[in-house]
Amino acid sequence: MLAKSSRCTSLIFRSLRYSQRPRTLATASKSILQATPLHENGLFGAEVAGVDFSRPLPPPIVNELVQLQNKYGVLAFRSTGLTDETHVRYSKNFGALETAHGVNKARRASSPNLYDAGNLGPDDKIIPKGSRAWWHTKGNGLWHTDSSFNQHRASYSALRAVELPPSGGQTKYADMRAAYAGLPSDIKRDIEDKVVEHWIWHSRKLAAPQEFDKPTPEERMALPPAYHTLVQTSPEGVRKTLYIASHARRILGMKERESTQLINYLLNHAQQPQYQLGVKWKNVGDLVQWDNRCTMHRATAFEDQINRRDMRRTTVYDHGPYAFGAKLGLEQRDVDVLVGGMVEIAAGPTPETQTQEQIQAL
Repeated sequence: MLAKSSRCTSLIFRSLRYSQRPRTLATASKSILQATPLHENGLFGAEVAGVDFSRPLPPPIVNELVQLQNKYGVLAFRSTGLTDETHVRYSKNFGALETAHGVNKARRASSPNLYDAGNLGPDDKIIPKGSRAWWHTKGNGLWHTDSSFNQHRASYSALRAVELPPSGGQTKYADMRAAYAGLPSDIKRDIEDKVVEHWIWHSRKLAAPQEFDKPTPEERMALPPAYHTLVQTSPEGVRKTLYIASHARRILGMKERESTQLINYLLNHAQQPQYQLGVKWKNVGDLVQWDNRCTMHRATAFEDQINRRDMRRTTVYDHGPYAFGAKLGLEQRDVDVLVGGMVEIAAGPTPETQTQEQIQAL
């Protein structure tokens, strides 16, 4: 039994190691899965068929999913039949998973690796309007990137529909590779080496300024700011991409007014219609997986005091070259201690993850 487990673990990590190498999409003759593009340009978002979610995925399927993710950024799978347990098992094909933080919203799902992205509380009832948990969810309606506020950031998010409202509640995505390509040359030049502070309490204040004008000491301690480079190379290793979101509070080295203006300009630019894709949730069991390293997303409205919406998300730790951001290169003057920032926080592996070097050494 131990030998079988070791072989399975070896296969998984070999697929992880392979997934980090730059590559192009497999040719049609070698393709196992069927991908139907969702955006009119044929390059952003795809609905994927051919995955058997009822059993562990073999490495060739995992590798092809990584190739599809690199190409399209967003993948939609219909009526997967996944449960909490198999959802977590599926996502572990791509790396170690985050533990849901549970700040302002107690966990409901059976696994600590599942983040509750719906409108239900721990008592399985609709979260009441006006509560801190309700206000906290308002930030999901802003354009954002999951876990950019963590120093060890995320790669994939996989969101599964457990219970759907009769209307509304779709998810919109923005292609940050295309958004970067569409920037004027002078803007590209000006932002090339910038570092951005990401803070979840900034986005919560934007969405609910009265409720989150002053985060509590416990909130600040639980989720301090993180620091990441603004311009990066996308996961396939070729195109450049913007790494920004509503969590972006300031750009280091710039005056506050100029920093805010530039962040707003970039966010407004990236959410233009030509860069957007809307994915509708059609069935219970639908799963949408996106790469946070080259996309943004936002939830759209639904009648959240009338209809139930149970959505559960796994979030994979990034193990690529930008995984731990820019924290180690900062100095004391760069870190805003007034909002909970601490320069001595190590930008290193969290206990349940492995570094890129450790994965490659397997």
